[in-house]
Amino acid sequence: MSEGELTRRGLLKAGAAGAAAGAAAGAVPEGAEAKPRRRPPGRRADVVVVGAGLSGLRAARELVAHGRSVLVLEARDRVGGRTLNHSIGSGKIVEVGGEWVGPTQDHVIALAKDLGIGTFKTFNDGNNVYYANGTLLPYAAGGPLGPVPPDPTGGAEAEEAITLINQMAATVPVAAPWTASNATAWDSQTLETWKQNNLHTPNGQALLDVGIEAVFAAEPRDISLLFALFYTASATNETTAPDINRLFSTPGGAQDSRLVGGSQLISIRMAQELETRPPHRVLLNQPVRIIAQTRSGVRVSTDHVAVSAKHVIVTGPPAITALIRYQPDLPWMRAQLTQRYPQGTVIKCEAVYDKPFWREQGLTGQAVSLTGPVKVTFDNSPPDGSPGVMLGFIEGQEARKASQLSPADRRKAVLDNLVTYFGQQAANPRQYIEMNWSTEAWTRGCYVGFTAPGVLLDYGPAIRAPVGRIHWAGAETSDYWNGYMDGAVRSGERAAHEVLAAL
Repeated sequence: MSEGELTRRGLLKAGAAGAAAGAAAGAVPEGAEAKPRRRPPGRRADVVVVGAGLSGLRAARELVAHGRSVLVLEARDRVGGRTLNHSIGSGKIVEVGGEWVGPTQDHVIALAKDLGIGTFKTFNDGNNVYYANGTLLPYAAGGPLGPVPPDPTGGAEAEEAITLINQMAATVPVAAPWTASNATAWDSQTLETWKQNNLHTPNGQALLDVGIEAVFAAEPRDISLLFALFYTASATNETTAPDINRLFSTPGGAQDSRLVGGSQLISIRMAQELETRPPHRVLLNQPVRIIAQTRSGVRVSTDHVAVSAKHVIVTGPPAITALIRYQPDLPWMRAQLTQRYPQGTVIKCEAVYDKPFWREQGLTGQAVSLTGPVKVTFDNSPPDGSPGVMLGFIEGQEARKASQLSPADRRKAVLDNLVTYFGQQAANPRQYIEMNWSTEAWTRGCYVGFTAPGVLLDYGPAIRAPVGRIHWAGAETSDYWNGYMDGAVRSGERAAHEVLAAL
């Protein structure tokens, strides 16, 4: 199916700037209760998949490959979940959702290759810049997994903290972090408490804060220490030791490479495969309202269609899956887990210039700053470097503050930061794009769901345990690369094989 036909069917929304790692959830958002209506017409399939993001489409692709009939119900008017391409003209795009892949993210890279999608390296030639206490300091971008910005008062302490985190994370089983030998102690405190007890310089603490905000779009005070250690252990594959630097780093890390054509293209290509012949397998604008289990199967209902199937795979952030009505009610453990699994807060901002002028200054475009609202930046230019695109993240508490500003004031604050880091040329972009994922109805925050103290210990096993004929997928349910596109793909594969075994 051509992209033109996809656009006509709504699978690809032309010029979209709507909803990042993960899948769309087919639930009803707050304030959007359905009006009473006649019972929707019925359809049948072996399996219903709720959500047409990476996890849902990957699950559907696997099931179809094994000869099963599948119907995918997507709440949004597009596919891609938390990945989204945005046109900047001349056939070029920037990603306003999840975008990077890197070493050990084997599943998403293999899927992209299978779909004919190439990768290219994130620009990393020259110096990064570090801004702290009114001083801008260039420093070598370095090789894989480092370095920490050369802060004279806090850099060494931040590196020591990273070493300690890695040592603890190495003892956390990614499939069941609540079984770690120190799980009770670690899940009884926040990462903030641990930070206060182990880092004692203001800049050492601030550097760790920036790193944690960049990974979770949340503050250390929001996150269980055990969850942070699990997330660190998760950021690898089955054969490589964990290293939290992998989450922070560009070369050799989670920001190593980008996808030619943008990350949403993975979901678009999977949807194209599923739509090559009737009946249509991907239905958009279909928020799932009710999932009812019977002795023989499930009935999954939207406002416009009801599907009878043998099993259902529900994808998306746990907090969004909780908005579906389940009959019978979900077990209390799963229901209470979803009450305790909030999303991060992030605004992704991109300034488009005629050229990437920072490269002429010998800069990578990567900044680390202790002053917000934008504390982390990247060169997000197309593969040929034209036009120049500077990407800045507003994360955690800074994003909550910035959300209260007018669009004009927020834009000015972002560009003021870019001028501080890269000079006056940054003041006047020809385009300015931003995406606030907290306002996106079917995600309600990014990058990922996380847990506060006590949640993994008491409710962790419910994250992916099937409930009868209901199976769970989405980036938050993955063991490896939890919260990332690779984790979303892995979760779709796992859920599909659960269903195949049950069938």
